[in-house]
Amino acid sequence: MNNDLREKVKELTLILLYLTSWEEELLDMKYRRSWKGYDFGILDELADDDLISSGHRSKSVAITDAGINKAKVLLKKYEIEVN
Repeated sequence: MNNDLREKVKELTLILLYLTSWEEELLDMKYRRSWKGYDFGILDELADDDLISSGHRSKSVAITDAGINKAKVLLKKYEIEVN
């Protein structure tokens, strides 16, 4: 996969993680989680970029504040409206 296509896959994966996420609360802190049913190489790259956080045994990922903000920017870039 060329770098241009790989970057688009990363962006679209982050969008899907955000759109299918749910909110959880722990110790008065709210955060978003999503199932990690996507390419593990892409998920590792998103984690390296500090956009998501995940334990290797966990079946879900936490989306960081930076990840949420980037996902919202990408929704606009790809002209995806969320009600």
